[in-house]
Amino acid sequence: MAIQQVKFRQAALSYLIYGCLYLAGAAYIATSGVSGRAMTARSTLVWFGVGAILVILFPWLISKGYVWFTRLLVLLVLFRAVGIVRVIVRPTIAAVPLIGGIELPMRLGAFFFLLVTLGASYMLARAAWDLSP
Repeated sequence: MAIQQVKFRQAALSYLIYGCLYLAGAAYIATSGVSGRAMTARSTLVWFGVGAILVILFPWLISKGYVWFTRLLVLLVLFRAVGIVRVIVRPTIAAVPLIGGIELPMRLGAFFFLLVTLGASYMLARAAWDLSP
């Protein structure tokens, strides 16, 4: 297997992990009721259904080595990172309740997601522009 193919497979795995964590985090925030947005059952199903399809489809497209798709995805993921930085700077809520009555500060949770997002964007860029490790 060529080194470039390995990079695309690693990028696909990174995006899959990023997508699953992001979708799980969004689902948890939506079900805990702290998101501040009222969603109907149907809109929730559509929103998370589309998200699940993208979590499956995008890694598959990345693993096929579509360079321009992966480059575009780098930009979209970095755009999402900017949104996460905004949450770190100005969180909409102080804390997110976790299982067991523990509360996680929103800034800390957003910082974790920022690290995951930047890691995924690095792996995507590494494959898309054939960067050295």
